[in-house]
Amino acid sequence: MEKLLFSLTLIISGLVVGYTLRLLTQREVISLPVPIADLRKILQKIGLLFFLPISFMTAVWVVHFSDLRIALLPIVGVSALSIGGALGVLFARISGASPRQSGVLFCCSSFTNIGAIGALVCYMFLGEAGFALVALYKMFEEIAYYTIGFPIARYYSGNARDEEKPVLVRIVGIISDPFVASILTAFLAGVVLNLTGIRRPPVFETINSLFIPAGTFVLIVSIGLGMQLSRIGHHLRAGLAVTFIKSVLIPAAVTTLAWLAGFGDIDNGLPLKVVLILSSMPVAFNSLVAASIYDLDLDLANSCWLISTLSLCIVMPWLFWILQFI
Repeated sequence: MEKLLFSLTLIISGLVVGYTLRLLTQREVISLPVPIADLRKILQKIGLLFFLPISFMTAVWVVHFSDLRIALLPIVGVSALSIGGALGVLFARISGASPRQSGVLFCCSSFTNIGAIGALVCYMFLGEAGFALVALYKMFEEIAYYTIGFPIARYYSGNARDEEKPVLVRIVGIISDPFVASILTAFLAGVVLNLTGIRRPPVFETINSLFIPAGTFVLIVSIGLGMQLSRIGHHLRAGLAVTFIKSVLIPAAVTTLAWLAGFGDIDNGLPLKVVLILSSMPVAFNSLVAASIYDLDLDLANSCWLISTLSLCIVMPWLFWILQFI
């Protein structure tokens, strides 16, 4: 219960700090040394290029990869994104959404906050072993976003021209992106250290106990800096529908898939628990990025993102309870 309360407190306080800074700056109560947009980027770089890579590398260093079925984890991760996108498009058709709204519903139902919030929940509920599997689960996440998700978003914007660059060139560009490359490098370095048989110094357990919450807090503050509450009421129905897709339908489908793959038989069901947690996470901030870039319904995207994020107050206690039975 202490882990649950700590996780909720960290997430809520991060959002409150970020949103309060944004509000005070907009009302000119305070003056930050850099614009809000630049501060968000700085915080994201600190979290994604410093805290999380070190944490991932040292966590993977001590995890056990004795069962080869664990190699299916990245496939399950991509399946969650695909199922979510399909359900979002289905809801868009049923509700008669416009093309600009359909693109948003696809992105919000597919794109998931795995790296910041999902990683923290896995660490708090499952320890370092669960946290290490996050990097494996999300291995193809960014590639799926930028080679499949963003082109689909552009299609709904009415600007569905062919990409100027070949798919292979785009994939190489994604992998070489500093944020993606840092996580992949950290994961691979951890695997190499794991395979060498070198024992990890005990001090890294203490480092991770500090770095994982700190890195997550920094990223959540950056999310709070982008929060906009003004028009959430206009899209409450759609936001609740997307939240239901994210926290009920996708976890049910993907956890069943993971169970059929035998994840429940590996390490006391640890990979199955990781899949349940990560597939239940809220809308990723990348959904707002896609909506902004392709001129989709940004108010709808903001509402879906915010409602699903706030739903963590219900989703996390539910996950904490159900994990006891896996």
